[in-house]
Amino acid sequence: MAEMTTHERMTRMYAHREADRVPVTDSPWASTIERWQREGMPRDVSYVDYFGLDKMVQVYVDNSPRYPVRVLEETDEYTITTTDWGATLKRWKHTGGVPEFLDFTTTSPAAWEEAKARMQPTPDRIKWDRLRDNWDRWRAEGYWIIGEFWFGFDVTHAWSVGTERLLMAMVEQPEWVADMFNHYLDVDIALYNLIWDAGYHIDQIRWPDDMGYKGHQFFSPQMYRALLKPVHKRACDWAHERGIKVELHSCGNINPIVSDLVEIGIDMLNPLEVKAGMDPVALKRQYGDRLAFHGGLNAVLYNKPEELWEEMRRVVPVMKEKGGYVISSDHSVPETVSLEQFRQFVALAKELGRYD
Repeated sequence: MAEMTTHERMTRMYAHREADRVPVTDSPWASTIERWQREGMPRDVSYVDYFGLDKMVQVYVDNSPRYPVRVLEETDEYTITTTDWGATLKRWKHTGGVPEFLDFTTTSPAAWEEAKARMQPTPDRIKWDRLRDNWDRWRAEGYWIIGEFWFGFDVTHAWSVGTERLLMAMVEQPEWVADMFNHYLDVDIALYNLIWDAGYHIDQIRWPDDMGYKGHQFFSPQMYRALLKPVHKRACDWAHERGIKVELHSCGNINPIVSDLVEIGIDMLNPLEVKAGMDPVALKRQYGDRLAFHGGLNAVLYNKPEELWEEMRRVVPVMKEKGGYVISSDHSVPETVSLEQFRQFVALAKELGRYD
């Protein structure tokens, strides 16, 4: 079969059809890229081009309250800043991982009303120059273009309210929580309507909504169905009305609600976090005719390459059957992974992912 573009491969994966091969992608930490550059990867070449990964590009909008962004403290190792979402966080400069969230602004329904009033879908929240300067090239080179939405439980607790506070509010103040979930999505939809109406027709939407951790979920399936599922469905409906595919990223163990995700129209699920209890092969066998999958390779095994290669040989042949799969780890690429090791990962992924 002739070599396809990423757009052609992804279109077939979503249609549960075979392509020339399964798409291959992953997300290295900034510190991982620093390591690869020290080991020989040119600084003026993207890791996607260097390793020959599939070409996917993200379109972003700003649906934040636009609180002032300030640097509160900076050392050689970290910075502490405020964010446009009103969080105060600590980021490490030369090591990977998630930032440490230290404080929040939206701590009550009254504070939310102030934030909500600041979140208006004005055109200046879209990077029009980036779209104009790159769109024709993206299409000509067969990129898969993803609209990144920003709403739901994960971003609300992590970036705006705080985890414990939001979980308590889901029980005690559900109207406040539902209003936040819905308003974030309302602003996203309004901004992407502007993009769509301007002729920039994206291929897929995706949003991060980590609803689980190791072995369990942050809240019950009943709570999901009452507060969050209707909002997820609204996003799916908006996309499907325009022929856009939908991918949900949710780390952790979310097994009890996968059937709900299928019901509302999620087209692809990521990342299938193995260490949390997600079994990609079992999910494929149960939902593979209705749901596509992205991930499912245990990132912990990046530190045990031979075990990772063995796991790939077990998982990829099953996951690629009749399309519906994108190869990547179930998290990201840590700085412990060398340039040569990731080169071997990509080579084996392409070998195992090829269709005869």
